[in-house]
Formats: sequence, C-alpha cells, structure tokens
Amino acid sequence: MRLGEMVVDVAPLRSSRNFRLVFATQTISMVGTHLTSVAASIQVYALTGSSVQVGLMSLVLGLALLVGLIAGGLLADRVDRRRIVLVTRAATAVVIAGLAVNAALPEPRVWFVFLAAVLAGGVNGLGAPALMAATPHLVQPGQVAAAGALTTLTAQLGAMAGPSLAGLLAAGPGVAICFAIDAAVYVVGLALLAPLPALPPDGSHGAQRPLHAMAEGLRFVRGNPVVGGLLLIDVCAMVFAMPYALFPELGTEHFGSGPSTVGLLYTAPAVGAFLGALSSGWTGRVHHTGRALIGAVALWGLAVTCFGLSPDLWLALLFLALAGLGDTASEILRRALLQHHTPDRLQGRVGSLWLAQATAGPSVGNLEAGLVARALGSSAGAAVVGGVVCLAGVAAVALAVPGLRRATLQGPPGASEPTAAKASPAAD
Repeated sequence: MRLGEMVVDVAPLRSSRNFRLVFATQTISMVGTHLTSVAASIQVYALTGSSVQVGLMSLVLGLALLVGLIAGGLLADRVDRRRIVLVTRAATAVVIAGLAVNAALPEPRVWFVFLAAVLAGGVNGLGAPALMAATPHLVQPGQVAAAGALTTLTAQLGAMAGPSLAGLLAAGPGVAICFAIDAAVYVVGLALLAPLPALPPDGSHGAQRPLHAMAEGLRFVRGNPVVGGLLLIDVCAMVFAMPYALFPELGTEHFGSGPSTVGLLYTAPAVGAFLGALSSGWTGRVHHTGRALIGAVALWGLAVTCFGLSPDLWLALLFLALAGLGDTASEILRRALLQHHTPDRLQGRVGSLWLAQATAGPSVGNLEAGLVARALGSSAGAAVVGGVVCLAGVAAVALAVPGLRRATLQGPPGASEPTAAKASPAAD
C-alpha cells in the first residue's frame, strides 16, 4: 500500500454535499460538547466543593444517555431520521441555553445542573442512533469506512481542543460563556443539517411493539457472526483493559510526579487516536477487514500491557499513544463492519446497542481496573493483568467466531443477515 493511501480518505467529503454538512456539524459539536462537559464539572465542584458530586453528575449523565440510546434506536427505525436529529438538537440547544442562564445568575442552582444533565443526556441519546443510521445513506457504498474515519477524527479533535478551551474560558469570562457557545453551536448545527433530505427507515417496524422490536435487534446481533463478534471483541478491550482510572495513582505514585504527569497520561491516548484517524486511509482499502479489526484490538491490549510494564514516563506515554492508535483503528473498522452488515431496517436498533456498549463499557472497565489495582496493591500490575486478559479474550473470540475473521466490506450491504432475523415478527 502506498504512503498516500495511508492518509485519511476524504472522498466522502468530496463526493457528498450532505455528508459535508454532517461532518461540519459534528466537528463544531464535538468541541461544544467538551466545552459543556468540562464547564459543568467545574461549576458543580465550585458550588459543592465535592468531587463526589462531580462524579455523581457524570453518572447521572451516563445513565440518562444510556436510556436515551436504547429508546433512540427504536425510534430511528420507526421515524424519519432527519426529523429525529433536528428535533433532538433543537431540544438540546434549549437545555444548554438554560445552563448558561443558570450560570449567569448571582446564585446558580446546582440542582438545575443535574436536571440539565438528565435532559441533555436523554435527548442526545435519542438523536445519536438516528444520525449513525443515516450516515450510510449520505455516502457511496464503498465509502462507509472512510466516513467512519472522518467521524472519529472530529471526535478526537473535540477531545483535544474542547477541554483546554473550556479551562481557559472558565478561568476568564466564566462557565456561562462555555454553555452559551455550546448552545450557539447547536443552533448553527441545526442550520447546517436543515437542508438534508428526508431519511425514512427502510421497512419500518411500526407495527411491532417496542419490546418486540428491540428483541428483533437482539436476535439479529446474536445470530450474525460479524456483528455479534465485533461487539464481543470490543468487550475484551473496554472491560478488561481500560487503564484510565489508574492514571491518577500511576502519575503521582508510580512515576513520582504530580497533576501535570497525570494530565500527560490522559492526553497521550488522545494524541495517538488523532494520529490513527489521520492515517486511516487503509481502513477502507484493506480486504481482510475482520482480521484487521482483530489485530487492532490486539494492539490495544499489547500496548496497555507494555504501558503497565514501563519503568519510565516517556516509554509509558509512547505505549499509551500506541494504544490510542489501535483503539481508533478498531473503532473505525467496527463502525464500518456494523453498518455494512446490518440491514437498513435494523440500523437504528443495532447502532444503539453499539453506542450503548461504547458508553457503558469504559465505565465498567475503569471500575474493574480500580478493583484489580486494590486487590493487587499495584496500579501498574492491574494494567498488565488487564492487557494480558484482553489479549487472551481477543484470541478466544478470533478462534470461536470464524465469521469475524472472514468479515469484509466487500459485497452488498447487509449480505450477512441471518435468515432468522429477516422476518419481522408480527405484533401481538
């Protein structure tokens, strides 16, 4: 493969005006989302003086997002997806604007921040599966992986720029400005997305009851070796080898430094992920996509293992960057395979399961890492154990699910749909 083919593929931006609109919206939205996330944490701590309250707000937000994602998956397979995206973005803009008004009051109310976290998390969860399900219709069939890589690139840009900008604004004009900017970003996003065409789901399951509709999505995941396998292999990485909860102790105790070192540990994976997104052109051209996915997840596990064994900070940062690169490649390939092998009428429900796993998996993984570190009395040892277990899990999935090893982005979309999932059960 030539060097030029390694660079992120921008073909979807050149060939699709509609995808350009979505890409521009996601780019500014990711920066705005991190502005609000960091500003809300700063504000809650300033009002309560409690890190527990900050953690509780994050938990409330995560739970609301999880519920919204499940409901949003059902909705995205019933209703025009463009309408869902526009309505949820408008509602979120109102919630964020409320945060700005609350922050500007002489005595801001902390209960309103928690309420806004519930509302924003739930509404964003409702809209996310619709936008994910709509994306394959905005690009050419062979550009699904490239579109996923560009989407990942916007997320990494937001993760790098948003928190730093939020800190500067919070220290200067105040957190109200952060919220106001994010609300304005949502309004701009509405204007950008308004020209999109109607995006109705193919073969609506409107005659089904919600529980039956979700059960159909679960049956599809269980019966499809590619989709089920890629969700299973992601569990190996996110649950068994998630090292982020270990960074504070490693930065202060293992490497003998302070908060600045902890910040470097958190930054290193994001830098690697950004570089991975920039060099993702190969993801849409590799023929053995399933094998490449298995290799990318194995790279994450190996890098986390080596990180735990690193005696020096510079070496630890290098392995964390390598882990971020593997994680980005894995995410791009998983998204592309999921969208390629899922029929359109199930895109919302299956996509919501993937997004829900991506939301809950790291939280469970960080808790597991903390518990292992306590049991071993060593955060570095917990990282090593997690990486080794991840590698063992990847090997087990690769051997047990041959369909995942053979998976490819070649052929018609939805070609691997199992027979059992093709017939929608009638409503009772």
